[in-house]
Amino acid sequence: MTATVSTPPARLVADAVSLGYGDRTVVDSLSVRIPDHRVTVIVGANACGKSTLLRGMTRLLKPNAGSVLLDGSAIHRMSTKAVARTLGLLPQAPVTPEGVTVADLVSRGRHPHQSMLRRWSPDDERAVTDALTLTDTVDLADRVVDELSGGQRQRVWIAMALAQGTDLLLLDEPTTYLDVSHQMEMLDLLADLNQTRGTTVVMVLHDLNMSARYADHLVALEGGRVIAEGTPDEVVTEDNVRAVFGLDCRVVTDPVSHTPLVVPIGRHHHKGIR
Repeated sequence: MTATVSTPPARLVADAVSLGYGDRTVVDSLSVRIPDHRVTVIVGANACGKSTLLRGMTRLLKPNAGSVLLDGSAIHRMSTKAVARTLGLLPQAPVTPEGVTVADLVSRGRHPHQSMLRRWSPDDERAVTDALTLTDTVDLADRVVDELSGGQRQRVWIAMALAQGTDLLLLDEPTTYLDVSHQMEMLDLLADLNQTRGTTVVMVLHDLNMSARYADHLVALEGGRVIAEGTPDEVVTEDNVRAVFGLDCRVVTDPVSHTPLVVPIGRHHHKGIR
């Protein structure tokens, strides 16, 4: 008799979900389980459905078919506040309220925890201070967000998501506007949150090598469907990179992280390659 291997439950699941805009379907009958307490990175070429999937999984976009389940409940039937207490989100292009300071914006991450009976508390203050400290934005607290550089603004928005204090954190292109040094700092911060607090992190990233370095679990999309899913070693292969990105490459081992490293082959470099 063959033993059956049970799949552990996942708090966030897309079940045969289809997502789109108007009559245009972008994600088509896609199913994915987000591993708890792991870092999952969604990768793929432009317009493959990465951000659309993330929007569906965070209740910003209602599915045309299928469902997204959060702790076993359809996320689109839950209240905004209930979702925000559980799931933190950094969208791709967040809109900053006019004239708001950094401290005020980050404090808004605590709104899901407020109610008529529960006002601002020392726990809220601590969460905001921790978020500012983790993102190195304490010195910016009194500045108006609109006056900051793109990289500073991005770190402030991440601080607001962290201030929510959720166990699930979803981020759409969190390294946008950041230089290479700050990209590494931000990804190190998210990895630390995962390792020290058990936070489940889901990110959309463009950089495949950064994705392979930081992900426990990779989901590769192409044309709104999952082409490959698993560990970086399982997903980042020459065949998969060609299928997902249309890119000829060699995959070698990163000498620092020992994760897969994609080395692209340009048209002018084919000569002599074996």
